[in-house]
Amino acid sequence: MLRDWIQFYDDLIEFCSRILDYTAGLTREDFEESKVIYDATVRNVELIGEAAKNIPEQIRLQIPDVPWQRLIATRNILAHDYFGINNDILWDIIENKVPELAHKLRTVKKQLPALFDENTL
Repeated sequence: MLRDWIQFYDDLIEFCSRILDYTAGLTREDFEESKVIYDATVRNVELIGEAAKNIPEQIRLQIPDVPWQRLIATRNILAHDYFGINNDILWDIIENKVPELAHKLRTVKKQLPALFDENTL
């Protein structure tokens, strides 16, 4: 069964929440030393990009505050250049980009009915 784009949108919020939960209260050193948390976090960053790819282009264009292409590009880097992960960039994503993204996604979620007519949703 095909999933509706709104389910992928909800996934984006869920994956952000998981990353924030996994890394709450951790220092960068703690994060890098905990292989389970590190791997789970990287996987959820990948999943954010995967979910973003499944949001139709016409929907993405209506939500320009979300950096769709960056999300997808980050997923591709993590999935295809796994051993080339830059931990400085990854930590910046966790500390700065994910909280900002989660906030944007939740804000837009509240506005969805006003952004699209019922035929689009």
